Amino acid sequence: MTTTRISSHKQDITIGFDSPFCVIGERINPTGRKLLAAEMAAGDFSRVIADAVAQVEAGATMLDVNAGIPMADEPAILAKSIKLVQETVDVPLAIDSSIVEALEAGLAVYQGKALVNSVTGEEERLEVVLPLVKKYGAAVVAISNDETGISEDVNVRFDVAKKIVERAEDYGVPREDVIVDPLIMPVGAINLAGRTALDLIGRLRHELKVNTTCGASNISFGLPNRHGMNAAFLSMAAGAGMTSAIMNPLHVEEITAIMGANVMNGVDPECRHWISKFREAPAEGSGGRERRVTRRRSRA
Repeated sequence: MTTTRISSHKQDITIGFDSPFCVIGERINPTGRKLLAAEMAAGDFSRVIADAVAQVEAGATMLDVNAGIPMADEPAILAKSIKLVQETVDVPLAIDSSIVEALEAGLAVYQGKALVNSVTGEEERLEVVLPLVKKYGAAVVAISNDETGISEDVNVRFDVAKKIVERAEDYGVPREDVIVDPLIMPVGAINLAGRTALDLIGRLRHELKVNTTCGASNISFGLPNRHGMNAAFLSMAAGAGMTSAIMNPLHVEEITAIMGANVMNGVDPECRHWISKFREAPAEGSGGRERRVTRRRSRA
């Protein structure tokens, strides 16, 4: 099966159908976070560092780093953020920007094999991003939309993904280094968005044989109890074949859903990670001994 390898200067990870679900922490992103945006623009990266540490401690496998601040020097801020985050935590990073100059600035300082977030099916975007991915030996997130926008037709989105994968191969970027984002739509606005997403994830796994990711919180936009809905989607998506997601690992419901999905998919051997996180501590004075539970035989 397809395996995508991403690395930092200290840690290698694999994203794949036979690997634990890859949690890509989303918190280092100034979009919608006015205080973080102001601090980063002013050269204060203390919150970036704190967010990096907190997400890794909560269970993030990778971190997404974005510096999209209006009227700011995004290439310089992104490069600085990446350097500081790599000095702080060991996990690999996704370099996130819609500006090609910022992507290249981030890739130039990155130590290891990064994940570029992202490329779409638009010809202009393909022609500038894919050579950059090849130049730096990175992997890339492929978003299933093009010049026509985002289609609600699952076949159209699949065809866009297929086009990006094939174009990437033309540029020397192998299929295993393309992680497809099938674009998750809000189920509160489009009632069948969840079913459509799950069907498309399955096709991307079995027909196109690529790894997948998404912005997990999109599914719950506009609904109450968003974390509960995100958790339900994540566990079902992992069962359908999704292998990573850009999400907030600080939300207990969602990280628990991922850990449970790892158990159900057989990628948490002997449930070790689940048990390590959730096993109750021995009662005080018990000396660490646990009560032995015996199963009685039923009588015929």
